[in-house]
Amino acid sequence: MTTSSSTESLARRTLLRFEGALNKIFGNDLNPFYHLGALGFFFFWVVTVSGLYIYVFYDTGVEDAFASVEYLTHEQRYLGGIMRSLHRYASDALVVVMLLHLLREFILGRYRGARWFAWFTGVPLIWLLLAAGINGYWMVWDKLAQYSAVTIIEWFDWLPIFSVPMAGYFISAETLDNRFFTLMSFFHVTVPLFILFLFWVHIMRISYPVVNPKRGLALGMLLAMLVLSLVSPALSQGPADLGIEPGSVGVDWFYLFVSPLLDKWSAGQVWALVGGITLLLGVLPWLPHRFRQIPIAEVSLKNCNGCRRCVADCPYEAVVMRPRSDGLHFAEEAVVTPDRCVSCGICAGACPSSTPFRSEADYVSGIEMPSLPMHGLRAAMTADLAKLQGDVRVMVFGCDNAADIGKLRSAGVAVMSLPCTAMLPPSFIEYALHERQVDGVFITGCRESDCYHRMGGVWTAQRLAREREPRLRGRVELGRIRQYWASSADFSGLASELESFRASLRNGRLT
Repeated sequence: MTTSSSTESLARRTLLRFEGALNKIFGNDLNPFYHLGALGFFFFWVVTVSGLYIYVFYDTGVEDAFASVEYLTHEQRYLGGIMRSLHRYASDALVVVMLLHLLREFILGRYRGARWFAWFTGVPLIWLLLAAGINGYWMVWDKLAQYSAVTIIEWFDWLPIFSVPMAGYFISAETLDNRFFTLMSFFHVTVPLFILFLFWVHIMRISYPVVNPKRGLALGMLLAMLVLSLVSPALSQGPADLGIEPGSVGVDWFYLFVSPLLDKWSAGQVWALVGGITLLLGVLPWLPHRFRQIPIAEVSLKNCNGCRRCVADCPYEAVVMRPRSDGLHFAEEAVVTPDRCVSCGICAGACPSSTPFRSEADYVSGIEMPSLPMHGLRAAMTADLAKLQGDVRVMVFGCDNAADIGKLRSAGVAVMSLPCTAMLPPSFIEYALHERQVDGVFITGCRESDCYHRMGGVWTAQRLAREREPRLRGRVELGRIRQYWASSADFSGLASELESFRASLRNGRLT
């Protein structure tokens, strides 16, 4: 990925440094920024469970709505009251992680090319979540609900879609009947179903989606919300009275920011702002950008035996199996879906025919990256290794989206950067160690739990641990291989780890 401006590069560097600080506090596994999507699902379920409990005691009606919520809050303080507060704080947390997730994906550039689908389907989720939250505040029918309902209904009346202005129903208590609360109750139950469906659509193009955060992270978040619910419980702001304009009310800025904005701007201006933001978010993946998409993976049928490893390892469901079309005796063949392939090369690293030990000069694997064929990678690696000098020679394999390993190149260090570290077949490591006689192989890539291509770091670690095909063969000494996962913000640590590795190899030679 190439950033489009110095501002975006600065934002990326700032984000990586901040996340690095969180790693020191929580560890990579529990860093909340690495699990924003999963936390969104978690908070959604907290909202759902607490909402179902509240709904049991909720009464629809002009007079009954406020009273039923007050009963729940005060008469059931340590159950109903906590459930109401959990409902409130989990809803706010859902908005926070949604916005952070959107901002993070934008800063890291993970919204272009084949990734447009997840970004685009996420845009309507924003407004559906906000609509459900605003509707939830109206159901309480306190002064805040009155203020929000009147301002937003008047805002919608500005649009030429209603023959009779809806704000007329909020003139007095006589014009507002119980049907309004029945409708709001139905809306508040129905919209989350659409949200859940869109959640599924949002992740349908990725393999192994993470919809549950780590247990420790989930428990920590739940405990924090419980403490907050006890220390600062969610309370109503007095019953609504349509005969009196609400005075000063406390606003939940996560959901009700439109109402104060309407106090300052005209309805048309606010519609222009909301529409402009929505349009910009929707078309962002296709706006001009210095984004270079390398050619997608291609299948060579004469070298494909239908083993399904590329299908199992693709993080984006871009490779599928189809019945054999070339007459060979294998039952299936791999097929690349062009609009889903992000050119990460992980499938090429999974292919059993992607091996440098093949004798042909221009051999072709079962699935290849046209711009980075395996025979070309072998030739480039061999040429680099031939130039190495010194007592300890090391081959470094890295990732284009992580630390710049080009800065590590020296007389005794050769480097090769790939679209994803998982594009590297383990046989290349064996080839470097045994055929080219290097002393060690150093593997690096994106930070643990934060692979740019989702599963690349996990698959690489499992292959080297001989837990996943293609496995590193048993004759390879694990002591001559070191893994260190680092972003561009961790370069100094990466360089130090490489020198430590070279020192250990040098000491091993002496002993």
